[in-house]
Amino acid sequence: MKNHWLMKSEPDAFSIDDLKRNKQEPWDGVRNYQARNFMRDGMRVGDQVFFYHSNCSEPGIVGIAKVATDAYPDPSQFDPKSKYFDPASSRDSPRWMLVDVAFVRKLKRTVTLKELQARQDLDGMALLRKGNRLSVMPVDATHWQTILALE
Repeated sequence: MKNHWLMKSEPDAFSIDDLKRNKQEPWDGVRNYQARNFMRDGMRVGDQVFFYHSNCSEPGIVGIAKVATDAYPDPSQFDPKSKYFDPASSRDSPRWMLVDVAFVRKLKRTVTLKELQARQDLDGMALLRKGNRLSVMPVDATHWQTILALE
């Protein structure tokens, strides 16, 4: 059984159009243990992902991707020149993991955060919980179908 996820990216850093152009991309730079655990322990090849633009004029779900690889160590944690370098991590015991995601399609329109917040049938969705700042989170199947119907 496939799982569903939501992954956030600032469109100025990496957008759905970037993923469409590149076709597949490592989802690097995650430095939150819970988000890392979702990628490491929960994600499976073929799982579907809502691509969410955050920290922009109109935050919202803009596309669909899929998990393309099993989790593997994020190489940026070992690179002293990377903004994601972690001197406490080692190749023998990597602290940070990532998965590659592959482009599936853009949504016909952005399903905005405001629109999602206004829907009672999305109560309990991790994205909509007060104080939730995770960049990677699960989406239950019912919420997935509800959101797809909005586009």
